[in-house]
Amino acid sequence: MQISITGHHLDITASLKAHVELKFEKLKRHFDNVADVHVILSVEKLNQKAEATVQIGGATVFAEDIQTDMYDSIDHVVDKLDRQIIKHKEKTGSHR
Repeated sequence: MQISITGHHLDITASLKAHVELKFEKLKRHFDNVADVHVILSVEKLNQKAEATVQIGGATVFAEDIQTDMYDSIDHVVDKLDRQIIKHKEKTGSHR
């Protein structure tokens, strides 16, 4: 899984990068075909925004979240992506 992290109006610190990599490892638990992850972290006045695009076996999944804390927004984005990936996996699985 290739993770790329981009910051808009924000410097990506080592702790932010480590937190993103740690949380996005959770996605591999449910679906092995996670190929590429692109994470964009941005700051807009008092809002901390995290958005992520995930390429999985034949589909693209996108989620974004805005919180007052960057770590919370990253956690919420990962939870949203996790739910979407589980839904995609169930949809592509056998219906028998």
